Amino acid sequence: MKQLLLTAVCCLFTTYLFAQTPQNNITITGVVIDSASDKPLDFVTVALQDAKTKSPVKSTLTKGDGSFTVNAPRGQYQLVLAFIGYSNKVINLDSTKTTTDLGKIIFSASSKQLNEVQVTGVRPVMKQEVDRLSYDVQADPESKAITALDMIRKVPLLSVDGEDNIKLRGSGNYKILLNGKESALMARSPSDILKSMPASNIVKIEVITTPPAKYDAEGLAGIINIITVKKTDEGYNGSINSGYNTIWGYRANLNSTIKQGKFGLTGYVGLNKRPERSAPFTNNTDFFQSGTETVTSSISQDGSRANSFGNRYGSAELSFEADTLNLLTASFNFYNGDNTQTNNQYTILRDGTNAITQQYNLMNSGEGDNHGYDFGINYQLGFKRNKEQLLTMSYKYSSNENSQNTAISSENVMPSSRQFNEAGSKEHTTQLDYIHPSKMLTVEGGGKMINRDNFSNFNTDVQNAGGNYVTDPAQSNNFTYNQNVYAVYNSYLLKFTKWSFKGGLRFERTSISADFTSSNTNLDENFDNLVPSFSVQRSLKNSSLNFGFTQRIQRPGIWQLNPFADRRNPQYVNMGNPNLRPSVNNNFELSYGNFAKGSINISASYSFANNTIQNVTTVDNGVTTTTYANVGQNKNLALDANVNYPITEKLNVNINSELMYVRLRGTVDGEFYSNSGFQGHIFTYTSYKFNKGYRVGMNVGLDSRYVMLQGTDNYWLGYGANVSKEVLNKNGTIFFNANSPFAKYIKLDYTTRTPDFYTRSYNYAFYRSFNIGFNYKFGSLNADIKKNKRGISNDDTSSGSKN
Repeated sequence: MKQLLLTAVCCLFTTYLFAQTPQNNITITGVVIDSASDKPLDFVTVALQDAKTKSPVKSTLTKGDGSFTVNAPRGQYQLVLAFIGYSNKVINLDSTKTTTDLGKIIFSASSKQLNEVQVTGVRPVMKQEVDRLSYDVQADPESKAITALDMIRKVPLLSVDGEDNIKLRGSGNYKILLNGKESALMARSPSDILKSMPASNIVKIEVITTPPAKYDAEGLAGIINIITVKKTDEGYNGSINSGYNTIWGYRANLNSTIKQGKFGLTGYVGLNKRPERSAPFTNNTDFFQSGTETVTSSISQDGSRANSFGNRYGSAELSFEADTLNLLTASFNFYNGDNTQTNNQYTILRDGTNAITQQYNLMNSGEGDNHGYDFGINYQLGFKRNKEQLLTMSYKYSSNENSQNTAISSENVMPSSRQFNEAGSKEHTTQLDYIHPSKMLTVEGGGKMINRDNFSNFNTDVQNAGGNYVTDPAQSNNFTYNQNVYAVYNSYLLKFTKWSFKGGLRFERTSISADFTSSNTNLDENFDNLVPSFSVQRSLKNSSLNFGFTQRIQRPGIWQLNPFADRRNPQYVNMGNPNLRPSVNNNFELSYGNFAKGSINISASYSFANNTIQNVTTVDNGVTTTTYANVGQNKNLALDANVNYPITEKLNVNINSELMYVRLRGTVDGEFYSNSGFQGHIFTYTSYKFNKGYRVGMNVGLDSRYVMLQGTDNYWLGYGANVSKEVLNKNGTIFFNANSPFAKYIKLDYTTRTPDFYTRSYNYAFYRSFNIGFNYKFGSLNADIKKNKRGISNDDTSSGSKN
């Protein structure tokens, strides 16, 4: 019934949108002429933008005879002409006329026509480059009304599942960067930060599926690079964004930029606080007699989990431009999050006849703290003969720490205990980059050194008969893991009129040493990797065709290596594996992009890897343990399609979809497993712009079950709507969102099946949410600030939202 109701609402909404007809329209016509040849120019972008805010209203292309026609509602507009090889040109329009014929418009690189003014830019939402796709968030009108995580759902090749985990081509094995650099903000759980960050804080999101040689080789699926607002002009500007969500609590964000003379400062701070929320869960496991399906015993658990959390984050960059050839920049990022959690569950153990052998109630409560920061300094030297020829020297230090304290008690079935874990990573990075550009050939080269010190100190105190807590050596350990990466790279970009080629090699040597203090065991190993990358682009009229190949390395991160055993639920234990080894992935990609009207991108890819890191589950004495292991092969064949299309001047549709065939093979505890099947996602967003600053939108999304080595995970179906209104002379926006309003919870189910056991887990997550917020921008700007074009981007360790 709910599905029928949802379908009916969508149909009525879409019918209403198409039924709207613009009233009191104006018409602008003209013919664009090349000043040198005196011939008409075809495929020139002709865009109508608001005269005050410079926001785009409608765009079209000139025909073969250079003519164009633009229709729009009455208003104060400027007409923008843009074409490759020509200077952008703006013509002010008379708002009192309903029909304007501009006649012949002479278009050249040097001509200065009457009513011509500075252009802030007219650009498409999507852009296809030789080695990446980029989504221009600032060009998306919905950026003022949704969070950064919601914006991720619209970006090609990316998806967000029911637990808000970000995935790149269905994989969590990617690297996420902030402004081209690894950052403390994204170190632990990027989705938490992106929930509290407004999309208006972001300039664009790059999806780099064929990373060039200058990037570290980590991230099997590729790299997600989030570029935040950094354009600082003479004077100051900023924005304030705040809101309240019935599930995620309140949030606030302040973004500001200042420039005076040779100094510039840009940055933002934000916070969010979620009150405690409780949701039910169920776990059921059947244990089998060896080699049969006969159940010998079983465990069932029912209970509830409650948690609350708060996040504070910030970023700042200071720039000093000594002269046109010398630039010094410094950056600082920080993140601090705290959380509390409680877990009450009732456990029943049964034998093969289904008779109860034991039952008890277990309670645990705890608190955690995650914090990190990084700071860096960059010196960029230019050269007089070519200002694009650059030498950059960089240094960065980063620190991330996580602590967790948990108290566990039961009804006289097992002694009470307390768990403590302190884990983290400290990192020094030095880097040298050189770029030598020319008209056709650009050469890049450089070197890098990363020194990492990871640690994990954990212990468990168990209550004895006298009521005192005594440390249990079997559940305690001090663990250090040192990783040093030394790399050199060289890459080449060759550009012709219609063709672009980019290729390079990167050599990396990884030195690893580990020390388990409690068990007196050591690890000392070295790995050498030569990583090639190659991509080519063929430019067509308003479209392009791309091909790319690259190898990627998956090095385990501290969260996967950490041997701390989370025993908050003694029957279901989670832990890392310090014996993980790097794996190598090979990826081939072919894509087509068309940007004549809106944007359409279609890509096909094939990737394969051996010895990949997978989640695995084993059973010992009735205790189910989930960890990570290097097991077997992973082969993926994928087809992705993304459409961002303006059906009318007011109605726009975004469709982001993927279909993938996955094949997994591996061995766990001597048992061979093989699993294969289809998985994918689709997310659609439809928006309509009314007069007087009103905008409404509707979204529907589906994320399928994913193929896993030993089972399946959940699927997610979501839907929602939003409405926004521009206020305060279009400097402010008020917005309201409703997500999945017809159901309080979503049931997320997971299964794991082996010859020894079959587990079903059902977690209920909050589904229905309402969000209200406000965005306001302020300030005045005059001239651009100069930024470093190269810098440190540590993208060499496994990330992803589930790590």
